[in-house]
Amino acid sequence: MARETAKRTADLGAALVGSMHDDAKSVSPETSTPEGEMSRETREQIVFPSGLQELSSGYAGIPPSALSGISPSRGEIEGPGAPPFLASGSEDPYEEFHIGFEREWRFAGRREQRPPPGDWRTWLVMGGRGSGKTRAGAEWVQALVSADGNRSELRIALVAETLGEAREVMVDGVSGICRIARGRRRPEFEISRRRIVWPNGAVAQIFSSEDPESLRGPQFHFAWCDELAKWKHAEETFDMLQFGLRLGRDPRQLVTTTPRPVLLLKRLMADAGTRLVRIATRDNAGNLAPGFLVELQKRYGGTRLGRQEIDGELIEDREDALWKRAEIEACTVRVTDALRRIVVAVDPPSGSGEHSCCGIVVAGLDAGGRAVVLADCSVGGMTPAGWAKAVANTYRRFAADRIVAEVNQGGEMVAAMLRSVDVSLPLTLVRATRGKYLRAEPVAALYEQRRVVHAGRFVELEDQMCDFGPEGLSSGRSPDRLDALVWALTALLIEGQGEPQVRGI
Repeated sequence: MARETAKRTADLGAALVGSMHDDAKSVSPETSTPEGEMSRETREQIVFPSGLQELSSGYAGIPPSALSGISPSRGEIEGPGAPPFLASGSEDPYEEFHIGFEREWRFAGRREQRPPPGDWRTWLVMGGRGSGKTRAGAEWVQALVSADGNRSELRIALVAETLGEAREVMVDGVSGICRIARGRRRPEFEISRRRIVWPNGAVAQIFSSEDPESLRGPQFHFAWCDELAKWKHAEETFDMLQFGLRLGRDPRQLVTTTPRPVLLLKRLMADAGTRLVRIATRDNAGNLAPGFLVELQKRYGGTRLGRQEIDGELIEDREDALWKRAEIEACTVRVTDALRRIVVAVDPPSGSGEHSCCGIVVAGLDAGGRAVVLADCSVGGMTPAGWAKAVANTYRRFAADRIVAEVNQGGEMVAAMLRSVDVSLPLTLVRATRGKYLRAEPVAALYEQRRVVHAGRFVELEDQMCDFGPEGLSSGRSPDRLDALVWALTALLIEGQGEPQVRGI
């Protein structure tokens, strides 16, 4: 019996390894989609040992946990025909077998994480946090590169919000390209040239939405765009990429993003050449920390933020919000005039816990009297000394004229902390005497009057602006970034009209 089971297990291993090689042959720069699933006839020819019957339905969507609890006796798997990925002398004879399934995407990946069939230009994966978007992108790129044939001319663009995000998430992240690459197909990341090079000559270059012009000139067979809804200069960056996506017979692009109702994302969703896939965080529960989903649902379940960040739902503008997304996008510019005054506004957190956030917003005033929002440098989870240092660094980085700090939370401690970092910091302390909504209304009116522009995209800040109504944010959390924005623009454009109470020190 043991010998017969060993032969069956060996047959299974051979079938799996064979299917891996067959899958690689089906991808080329001209056709990026793998051929599809193992045929019914092939599946029926495979004899599964006891405990593996659940695999007979095919490999689509099988989580690694499907193999848990399998522990046959060692005699059943030893022998010359044992699968090559079984470790000799292992305490668990199926240890490497488990690892093999987890790393082989045909078995570990879910159906929605694989390229859709049919004719498409853009594969749009819109999902919640931790839903498996990044892994889908990394595996797609790896499949393109690993196909049989000459790949030395294959060129792929990897575009993220920043170069740092491209490297930390798309390249070196837990689910990044260099982490999921297998065996002799593992690439090298050339930091100085900002590119990944595979042993077969294929190259993937990283780009940032902060520099759309860097995409002018290069050309590609494929592109992977990550977190498009967060891009700094989304329209310009995406346009430049489209001009360069021109190699091969069928250039394609994958967009992985958490949904936000930005115009570019809406246009992609409506495009006939787009295949939209929606995935939620709970779909990837088997790969997340125990209790993570429970805690998220407890804190954000049913809220607008939860529907967006957990369920992957595209949430439209809140009807009673003071700002609308289209209005903010219309006032976004790339080039500004010389500034005659710059302030750093600070909304200190009420505590120093993990979820605390210190709002830090930089804004300036140009020669024409128009306010320019320069940066959102807010920081979270820091001690008072930590956020005070962040404020001082921001002040120096932008060569600001003054720091405007709210003292409702912390009183004189706010000034003391900032002075402890740098005694020479010029401070203006402000104390609110009216509610947040009443203070924000005149600032929102400045946007309607076209007296404020944004020097780029500030995603987290814009999310708070478009979700702030009479009762505050829908999540119930403090609008820390928005508060800092209100103080900055009040200091530049409204100061002296009775609110807020200001005193310089």
